[in-house]
Amino acid sequence: MKFSLFVHMERLDASQSHKSLYEEFVALCEIADKGGMHAIWTGEHHGMDFTIAPNPFVTIADLARRTSQARLGTGTVIAPFWHPIKLAGEAAMTDIICDGRLDIGIARGAYSFEYERLLPGLDAWSAGQRMRELIPAIKGIWNGDYAHDGEFFKFPATTSAPKPLQQPNPPIWVAARDPNSHEFAVANGCNVQVTPLWQGDDEVQSLMDRFNDACAKNPQIDRPKIMLLRHTYVGTSEEDVAQAAHELSVYYNYFFAWFKNEKPVTQGLIERIPDEQIRSNAMLSDQVMHTNNVVGDARTVIDRLKTYEALGYDEYSFWIDTGMSFERKKASLERFIAEVMPAFQE
Repeated sequence: MKFSLFVHMERLDASQSHKSLYEEFVALCEIADKGGMHAIWTGEHHGMDFTIAPNPFVTIADLARRTSQARLGTGTVIAPFWHPIKLAGEAAMTDIICDGRLDIGIARGAYSFEYERLLPGLDAWSAGQRMRELIPAIKGIWNGDYAHDGEFFKFPATTSAPKPLQQPNPPIWVAARDPNSHEFAVANGCNVQVTPLWQGDDEVQSLMDRFNDACAKNPQIDRPKIMLLRHTYVGTSEEDVAQAAHELSVYYNYFFAWFKNEKPVTQGLIERIPDEQIRSNAMLSDQVMHTNNVVGDARTVIDRLKTYEALGYDEYSFWIDTGMSFERKKASLERFIAEVMPAFQE
């Protein structure tokens, strides 16, 4: 099982500048690259300081000059916000810039906050339909002289300028949850990214079951890869781990506040959630975060990841967005590289 870093700029208040957040983001990516992680993933979000990532291709182009080994992936671009010709060209240019290290993760999107600003009236189902039309189209454009007459896009014969360095194209990953998404990804020769979010290992097993079912329904397709994305913290003591669990509880309370799109947002920051409200949310309690996410000392984390490897996951992505300080993120990542990853070396 390979290991990667999943990371964005993030803040819950305006106490830190965007410039310093970016410097910290780059520092974490450099640690991952020098530490031998297989890949670095960063995504696309708009107008949200909770997840600051307006264009992953711009970020990856910068990381291409600051890293030397890790593959660089979009985790993920939001399909309905892209025209296939534009996505094919920008991805191909980025693949050239990063010397063929690009992976492209694509999703339908998660936040109605973004939908109502970029494509008013869009819902999750329609976003998923756009993704299903987009992926075959960008493959056709990379192949060249491809015309399209679909529900959402219509254009005459077009070839990507430039073409990607990787041939026939960079690996494409689809963020999947329901069985239909898994089946679409596998049938179209795409790898799969999954996350149980705040849920426990029953969901990790269920996600793999959906992937295996999709592979069984498409025996003519070579089995693609599947990546598991989970919030992770490698701690040094019970107190340290308990603090991480609470920080994750805070993070997920804000995640759901953004997802529900019900609280006021000012200057890209959502209204603060009172501490007593966070501590009273049983679904996202400290104990639930400790139990469900990969949080513990190095031995505990290794044992947990061995179970994921045994299930058949090809890649485990260390989701480091947690609302905790840069110093705590950095220390946890360094412990993961030094104490956890060696247990998986061949």
